[in-house]
Amino acid sequence: MTSSSTPASGPSGASQSHRPLRTLRARGRDEAHRVASPLELFFDLCFVVAIAQAGVQLVHAIAEGHAGEGILNYAMVFFAIWWAWMNFTWFASAYDNDDALYRVVTLVQIAGVLVLAAGVSRAFDDHDFLVVWLGYLIMRLAMSAQWLRAALSTEGAERTMALRYGIGVLLCMVGWLGLVVLPEGARPWVFLVMALLEMCVPPFAEKSHPTSWHPHHISERYGLFTIIVLGETIAAATVAVKSGIDEHDALGDLLPIAVGGLLIVFAAWWIYFVVPIHGHLRSNRQAFLWGYGHYLIFASAAAIGAGLEVAVEQAIGKAHISTLAASAAVTLPTALYLLTVWALHSRFYKVGIAQQLVLPTTALLVILCTFLGDWSVFAAGIVSGLAVATGTALTARMVARERGGSGASGERATTPVA
Repeated sequence: MTSSSTPASGPSGASQSHRPLRTLRARGRDEAHRVASPLELFFDLCFVVAIAQAGVQLVHAIAEGHAGEGILNYAMVFFAIWWAWMNFTWFASAYDNDDALYRVVTLVQIAGVLVLAAGVSRAFDDHDFLVVWLGYLIMRLAMSAQWLRAALSTEGAERTMALRYGIGVLLCMVGWLGLVVLPEGARPWVFLVMALLEMCVPPFAEKSHPTSWHPHHISERYGLFTIIVLGETIAAATVAVKSGIDEHDALGDLLPIAVGGLLIVFAAWWIYFVVPIHGHLRSNRQAFLWGYGHYLIFASAAAIGAGLEVAVEQAIGKAHISTLAASAAVTLPTALYLLTVWALHSRFYKVGIAQQLVLPTTALLVILCTFLGDWSVFAAGIVSGLAVATGTALTARMVARERGGSGASGERATTPVA
């Protein structure tokens, strides 16, 4: 861990800083210079391996004309990946002491997600979730061990909270067995019930004692993971375009998809990072909604990459679907991403109806681009880019008015640019 993020919670922090095993105590919520650690960055990169596997299988399912089944399997697998990532992220924000045992247990979680990634293709092709469940089991056992260790180091309401987390995680694992032992038709219902139960564990556990997560650290962790997912989207689309050009000499057909896809991803990055969201994360009520809502942000961002691959395969004749279906594979996740980012981020910082309507209107226009045939992706990229330009222009206009009104006092506007 970097020196700026070395735990030093409480008077014993300094004396523990060089010990291989330290007491797992809560970190301070107001620590200065709290940043993501190298272990957390490594954790994120390994999790993206599983996301990439889920994206590849989603591409195959949509390209073969099995979009409904593919999206359902993608939602189930992505939930397992995202939920394990999110649980660790919030735990680490409150309890990361960076000792040897903490690192080893975190590496076990990484091993679990790699096992899960190995089972993704079987889950999609054969509806066999055994390997996915085993990978999830490894991750969740490690997470439960972290919480139980925290319980041993605390007392009172904080200990009760940690025990609720640890035991709740273990009990949910029993329910997830339904994906392995129950008939195929029952599995979507098992997923729905167990996903709801999993999401009930944190608010129940923190009912009397909230964890001391760090707003700056959490917003940085989510932002970094968003960057990694968008990077995976660009990588997947780039490989697909390159293969299409090399194998089919289809540069003219693929250029609009490549340009439009790049504009979509650039706009997705800009829109997400235009506001400093940590200022909004002040209470658990806000944080739960914000944190849970990122399932849609991450899943849609990764699905954009899968959609671009589908569009490429359809353009070169490899996908057995219509142009309309291939276009929808890009425009629908793009619209979902725009709406979710607006709901979780942007709407809290926009002033006036014009600014508030930019992203919802853009999402609607992107959906309408679906019906533009071979130029759908390019048009969606142009619309997304214009949304960024429009938001920037509206903000610049508002800042100019503020400066004009406060020029005498010398005040400076601090409104985000977009």
